[in-house]
Amino acid sequence: MAGLWFEDLTEGRVIDAEWTRTVTEADNVMFCSMTMNVQKLHLDAEFAKGTEFGRPLVNSLFTLGLVIGMSVHNLTMGTTVANLGMTDTVFPAPVFAGDTISTRTTVVAARASKSRPDAGIVTFLHEGFNQHGTLVARCQRQALMRRRPQDTGAGA
Repeated sequence: MAGLWFEDLTEGRVIDAEWTRTVTEADNVMFCSMTMNVQKLHLDAEFAKGTEFGRPLVNSLFTLGLVIGMSVHNLTMGTTVANLGMTDTVFPAPVFAGDTISTRTTVVAARASKSRPDAGIVTFLHEGFNQHGTLVARCQRQALMRRRPQDTGAGA
């Protein structure tokens, strides 16, 4: 399924991602390695045993990327021009290897672009939940979204 056009993204619309994703230890280690994040809380199981969590935490930026990324297939695939910014990002509960994440997106606001007649600006509220329904990540994202192409009648 292609992404939704600006005209489809009306305020209050809720879109659930079509699938869930179980986070693995390898995901966390690879992400930390690629981003050069050597925080022991993510990578050192012995160190993490001595924390309030008792085991390594999944890197929160991986969690955020996963939550937003899971929304792409049935929300913005091929219809996003660009991300404009992210605000109000919170991680109210930790994610651990073995947790299964689901994503829900709500359209918070949508307005026509003043400088781009072929696009509009949409504010999305992305929320990620673990397998117990606990909110693990929330973020507002502003994106420049393509308008539905107009049929010019060419070739008719």
